[in-house]
Amino acid sequence: GGGGDGGGGRTAAPPSAVGWEKNSSGRPGARLMDLSAQMDPAATAAAAVDLNIRLMRWRLMPALEPEKVAAQRCLLIGAGTLGCAVARCLLGWGVKAITLVDSGNVSYSNPVRQSLFAHKDCIGGMTKKAPAAAEELRRIFPGAEARGVVMGIPMPGHPVGAAEVDGVRADAEALDELVQQHDIVFLLTDTRESRWLPALLAAARRKLAVTAALGFDTFLVMRHGLPPPAEEAAALGAGGLPAGYEQAAPAEAAAPPPPPPPRPRLGCYFCNDVVAPANSMTRRTLDQQCTVSRPGLAMVASALAVELAVTVLHHEHGAEADADVPAEAARAATCDESPLGVVPHQIRGALSFFRTDCMLGRAFGKCTACSATVTDAYAARGFDFLLDAFNGGDYLEELTGLAQMHREAEAALEDVGFFEDDEDEAMSE
Repeated sequence: GGGGDGGGGRTAAPPSAVGWEKNSSGRPGARLMDLSAQMDPAATAAAAVDLNIRLMRWRLMPALEPEKVAAQRCLLIGAGTLGCAVARCLLGWGVKAITLVDSGNVSYSNPVRQSLFAHKDCIGGMTKKAPAAAEELRRIFPGAEARGVVMGIPMPGHPVGAAEVDGVRADAEALDELVQQHDIVFLLTDTRESRWLPALLAAARRKLAVTAALGFDTFLVMRHGLPPPAEEAAALGAGGLPAGYEQAAPAEAAAPPPPPPPRPRLGCYFCNDVVAPANSMTRRTLDQQCTVSRPGLAMVASALAVELAVTVLHHEHGAEADADVPAEAARAATCDESPLGVVPHQIRGALSFFRTDCMLGRAFGKCTACSATVTDAYAARGFDFLLDAFNGGDYLEELTGLAQMHREAEAALEDVGFFEDDEDEAMSE
């Protein structure tokens, strides 16, 4: 017989898998995998930020909603010490859409306190804060949709000349548009009157507004109460009771009692004032015009401002949530709170005592910023109303009834003084 193959006539079997695999169409083809996300540093950073936040939900708090927080569009009025710190904290929560509004330039004293600026931004003295801060946010996190808007905030007590009217009108209209485009408005400026127009616009557009304000060693962080929707406000009569509601006399077949009136809403930053905001810079020296506070204060207040906003977002009623008082919540069996904890109205702190207190303040019917009288006047007259408020020293007080309240209080004091004088004369006789 002929020669064999040396293996007893057996040949090696071919491998079971060679060539292309069948694809989803059932035909042989290549299998592809897109690795671009793993090779792009910006995409890697975005995935890492999202993962860091989701870990809080997976490991510690299943009720956390990081997607809701990240979807918020935040408007920061002021790009100084508070604005920079708030923006950084928002990035930590995954917020990408951040708009900063400021008209100032970066000065040499800023970088050591304002974390989004460096020494190079001071050179020449012409670098605007808002665009520089937005650029630094994008450098820190390329996925940030940050922008800076150079804009002055028109203010009561700062008269507008005839040559300035068009520019001020443009700024006011642009600010109103910005408020409408965003979900949360942070009031972070360094004068009281500069917060008035943003507070009014937030109330008029029913946006969640959070204020942070600093003293030397004290701070205030608060959320502004939302005015009721237009249809609900129209249904409320005097005293906040539903229109047409009267206490009916008992009857054999009495109708069920009406639901209790809604709880008075929370106040805004100006609701504790009995005077209209005015020019706080008049007759102040240069050193008095600068905000002087302990360096760590802004970081504390900014962190609390962002955490307050995030906690409100997780509440069942969102921005309309009433205030939880921590001491009462601790004693109560149940507490209408956010999964992240209580939702206070105001947080006031003092570094001199290393103490914070949560306080509550209801809306004031004569408030110069959020009362129905003011928001209705803005809705009806627009910029003409604002111009009267900017130029008229007592316009807001007369409009809201504060001026009449002052006159009545003065008259009451005079009456008291009259009786005291009579008593003194009687005793002397």
